[in-house]
Amino acid sequence: MTYESEYPPVYVTVDVVLLTVRDDALQVLLVERGAREQRGSLALPGGFVRQEEDLPDAARRELREETGVDVEPAHLEQVATFGAPYRDSRGRVVSVAYLAALPALPVPVAGTDAAAARWEPVSAALDEPLAFDHHAILEAGVDRARSKLEYTALATTFVGPTFTVAELRHVYEVVWGRSLDPGNFHRKVLGSEGFVRRTAEQRSSGRGRPAATYEHGGATLLHPPILRRAAP
Repeated sequence: MTYESEYPPVYVTVDVVLLTVRDDALQVLLVERGAREQRGSLALPGGFVRQEEDLPDAARRELREETGVDVEPAHLEQVATFGAPYRDSRGRVVSVAYLAALPALPVPVAGTDAAAARWEPVSAALDEPLAFDHHAILEAGVDRARSKLEYTALATTFVGPTFTVAELRHVYEVVWGRSLDPGNFHRKVLGSEGFVRRTAEQRSSGRGRPAATYEHGGATLLHPPILRRAAP
């Protein structure tokens, strides 16, 4: 199909904020740009949407091509759209940002127009100059993740299929950047209907009694929520 219009063209890109917990820190996947535009700058994985692609398909493709990391469509959530004039010197470019959070992600392998790819602590990434307006996009993605921990079961996507309450608490502490009272957190998790479901397994940390393990209980929204402002 050929598109004809009296208006100047507007290009659409996708950018992905992919978060994980590694080395006791919330980390984001970044690439070093190898393309001419802002070559050498750190950036979020992403690129232009092809004519035949839907937006989530483009986000998955760009992530896979630039880093070797693939995610399921269900793990991608649209965060916001960034379309300020002159955000990209190549023309009028509107970017749709996506968020994904997963556990135990592999070491990335750079490809296509990415000269390098690596995991970077979010705290460090936010202190670095990023290409285009990717600093604002990263902030929006992290803010969304922090908020979703309060009202949804997002925290279970940062851990494996089974986990202890202590491991789940560690996710909250890393993402929120604050310590939580173990007993109070334990009560809140078990008191939130459908958040977690106990399994038959137990897990030993080498000290004390083995801990009970849990799996995602099936709930999407937490009731009652686990609020940051109420946490000690």
